[in-house]
Amino acid sequence: MQRDINQLLLEWKDDPRRRPILLRGARQVGKSYTVRSFAKKHFSNIVEIDFELQPQMMSCFTTLEPKEINDKISILTQKDICHGETLLFFDEIQQCPMAMKALRYYYEKMPQLHVIAAGSLLEFLLHTEKIEVPVGRIQYLYMKPLSFAEFCEATGESRLRKMIAEAESLKEIGVAVHKHALTVLKKYLVIGGMPNVVNEYIASENLRRCQQVQLSIIQTYRDDFGKYASMVKHKYLQAIFSSVPKMVGRKFKYSQVDNEFTSRELKNAIELLERAGVVQRVYATNGDGLPLGAGVRERHFKAIFLDVGLMQNMCGYQGDIINAQDILSIHNGAVAEQFVGQELLAYHDPYRQPALYYWMREAKNSSAEVDYLTEWGSHVVPIEVKSGPGGKLKSLKLFMEKFQTLKGIAVSQRQFECLKNLTFLPLYGLNLLTQSNNNLQAFEH
Repeated sequence: MQRDINQLLLEWKDDPRRRPILLRGARQVGKSYTVRSFAKKHFSNIVEIDFELQPQMMSCFTTLEPKEINDKISILTQKDICHGETLLFFDEIQQCPMAMKALRYYYEKMPQLHVIAAGSLLEFLLHTEKIEVPVGRIQYLYMKPLSFAEFCEATGESRLRKMIAEAESLKEIGVAVHKHALTVLKKYLVIGGMPNVVNEYIASENLRRCQQVQLSIIQTYRDDFGKYASMVKHKYLQAIFSSVPKMVGRKFKYSQVDNEFTSRELKNAIELLERAGVVQRVYATNGDGLPLGAGVRERHFKAIFLDVGLMQNMCGYQGDIINAQDILSIHNGAVAEQFVGQELLAYHDPYRQPALYYWMREAKNSSAEVDYLTEWGSHVVPIEVKSGPGGKLKSLKLFMEKFQTLKGIAVSQRQFECLKNLTFLPLYGLNLLTQSNNNLQAFEH
């Protein structure tokens, strides 16, 4: 399964000033598989230490001296560690805090060696063990579930991916291809982007079996909370984990999670799950210029889940998606809003911690709201998801008039169309928001 992040790993491999990579992302998004397949293709060998499966390897880190660590690892694994030929991979590094500390010294004393570390719920370790992350000496790289474009590539729809990869090509897509793209999209909304689920679909083309794999992943997360939840009580994590999929598209209220828990207790839990990549808060911002984070109203936010496939499974939307003529109508647009947010995260700069924003009018008794705002070069671009063929787009137009916005995006089931400063972008074409090189002219007719 080819992942887009492979190109970044290749650039890192050839960079003489590289730092050890700390690959961050939720459990089962494909971190370990991606590193192994990358190593197999570009290195003579890989020396992999999985601290969860091989706890005895922690004994190699009684010192922070890279040479001594490597000597011990070589003896225990019976493998040579050679500069330029070996990829040293520390997996499930959250199990070995000393290995995390050692990354700094690999950068300072052995920069010629290629080192990658990854872990599940790594943030639980960072905040419970109070480990000081070696800032400036490691490179964070954030990984998400498969984007829709990656899903197309994995499921034999590479021609479709290529066709929708550029604005000029998207303008030429005919009705038949457009309908086919929406059919593939509906499939993605049911399957999602978790690699194990996608692999099951490729192998069996059985949606019921895919759903069983999703349930297994969901249970794995619940089990993880019991193992790592020393900072935030297990029950608060479980409550947030169960509630977010059902609250997508609505302003998040702690009282709707469980009125027996205090907002402070639940706030700590959602913050930790966000750092771990399991949920993502979408903050309300005033929209008045860049950076968007400067105008955030922290008490006002929505939330999306890790993956649309897991989200629909937990909410029981599978039948609704399969039978829906209008994807935007499923559960009052919640599935479409989850998908759009997930796509924006998938195409976000993987070297930066992801962030999402939306706009709500601050005037009293006003319900005006724009689903997402994105930074596009030096511009703020509003994105409205609730946009059927007859939609009036009142909130989007209000925002554009208020802030004199150059371009607005209406995500819909319509074919690609540009009308003055408004672009109707089909749901399957969200990758254009990054593929267009931050060039607003790409959306002009």
